[in-house]
Amino acid sequence: MTTESMKTTPRGPGPHMLSGLRILDLGTMVAGPVACTLFGDFGADVIKVEVPERGDTVRDLGPFVDGECLYWQVEARNKRSITLNLREPTGQALLYRLVAQADAVVENFRPGTLEKWNCGYDVLRQHNPRLIMLRVSGFGQTGPYRERAGYDRIGLAFGGLMGITGYPDRPPVRSGTSTADYQTAILGAFALMMALYHRDAMGGQGQEIDLSMYESVIRFTEVLVPEYDRLGVVRERRGNKHFAAAPGEHFRTSDGRYLILTCSADAGFQRLCHAMERPDLATHPDYATHLSRWEHVDELNAIVADWIERQPVDVLCRKLDEAKLAYSFIYTIEDIMKDPHYAERQSIATVEHPRIGPVKMAGVFPRFSGVQAKPIEPAPELGQHNDEVYGDMLGLSETERRELARQGII
Repeated sequence: MTTESMKTTPRGPGPHMLSGLRILDLGTMVAGPVACTLFGDFGADVIKVEVPERGDTVRDLGPFVDGECLYWQVEARNKRSITLNLREPTGQALLYRLVAQADAVVENFRPGTLEKWNCGYDVLRQHNPRLIMLRVSGFGQTGPYRERAGYDRIGLAFGGLMGITGYPDRPPVRSGTSTADYQTAILGAFALMMALYHRDAMGGQGQEIDLSMYESVIRFTEVLVPEYDRLGVVRERRGNKHFAAAPGEHFRTSDGRYLILTCSADAGFQRLCHAMERPDLATHPDYATHLSRWEHVDELNAIVADWIERQPVDVLCRKLDEAKLAYSFIYTIEDIMKDPHYAERQSIATVEHPRIGPVKMAGVFPRFSGVQAKPIEPAPELGQHNDEVYGDMLGLSETERRELARQGII
């Protein structure tokens, strides 16, 4: 073990929640890299390792503004970018030196890929025994399907969520965004934080984390598993209906928009009946309990739908507010950008890109009372920080860096 491998990341109070942590992002696309983005948002030094000349596939997805990918701007923010060819022994040796100065490595290649490049966990930990390695894949590092490729839709399908999404008389549908990718990223960031806490606060060691996309999906499928196990129920697609919401639907308003209104608790339903001026519903035996309301949810939804569509929107909102009921119009992005609540809380951030100017995107969440989030830095150009990382961190001379670039290593 070299002297370099014994170096540690600075600790102690920093300007941001995760100042002093260094993460090597070896991933591509969304699930692995977004876990790293969440760390970068709160001050961790995230070094994005990309293939020379080509970079991360996300850079090519679009949509584009003057050649700059907006997807990349959102999900590669607050990162440094270096290029490194891990297929070559010289590139692998450089990774080992970077690992020696890192807290964690995140990757989402198909299982066995990094081992083929001599960069598996057993190799990397020799250069840093305290290293945490988050390994994200479609089906996990073990099992008969471990070598299968896995993407967002695959995770949604195999994890059971897509099969219950949509209407019973139509094919299953995916959600409007890459839900499986983002669920995996959030669970991955949480797993990484747990491993770091175990290592740094509880005297633990470095370790390898096996996170599959399909398990990140099935974990959040409510009672799908025990419902089948104990009751024999194979849940079908129900459209917008949910057993915890009766009444509950996407109701059309008098101005042609859609409003979500749900009631779970009996007290909430009583308040809705009062707002509707329908005391008969509140005392009707078919609607006396949530269970009975669920059994009659279609007819109850129809009654509520008729009332909502007949109300002027301003009157409707006033009545729902006075009844202290939970509701919301279904927003488009245009609605979001105009809404005063978003504006007052500064939920939408503006990031100044050096080439294409200001880019708006979702801000950094959650908010902490004691420490501010890191100001968002624009997503890096490919290899933008090669000199900074290879020169300042690893001590390579300009001549050495030029030669490595000539060889296609960086």
